[in-house]
Amino acid sequence: MAKLYLVRHGRAAAGFAEAADPGLDPVGREQAEAMAARLAPLRLPGLLTSPLRRTRETAAPLERHWQRQAVIEPRVAEIPSPTADLAARGRWLKVLMAGGWGDGGTAVLAWRDGVIASLVALGEDSVVVSHFIAINAAVGAATGDERVVCFRPDNCSCTLVENEGGVLRLIERGIEAPTPVG
Repeated sequence: MAKLYLVRHGRAAAGFAEAADPGLDPVGREQAEAMAARLAPLRLPGLLTSPLRRTRETAAPLERHWQRQAVIEPRVAEIPSPTADLAARGRWLKVLMAGGWGDGGTAVLAWRDGVIASLVALGEDSVVVSHFIAINAAVGAATGDERVVCFRPDNCSCTLVENEGGVLRLIERGIEAPTPVG
């Protein structure tokens, strides 16, 4: 049984509808340092991050504490948008967030299944630095909730799930906060 600490990235310098791959803003960097200070004593064997800049920057303080690099896991990246147009991307996400996974079509379902598959493949206790919707995919799988948004993890909050033989089980949700999309 592996414990998975799902950490949402720190506050980004731009939103989903403003930039494709922003880094962290100054508050986000402070959040990442605080998260690392909380989790560093655990010295877990696994440390994974989405390939996106804001998650890599969030994982960096923990990498320094543990003196090793995070493994880049593309399957826990941000939900892929059907368009590169940032304004349209924001509108699409707002609609998706109000519905269920089945409303997103086959590409969204395949992405969600990839997130879940990446997590159930982890056989050791791990920190996984990821994104709002990806963490919701994991919590939904762990609780049987088919809504795209079943809770609102705050920046650098930590949600704990267990991987019990390929099945996710929710132990504790991270701190919640409103999250603007546009």
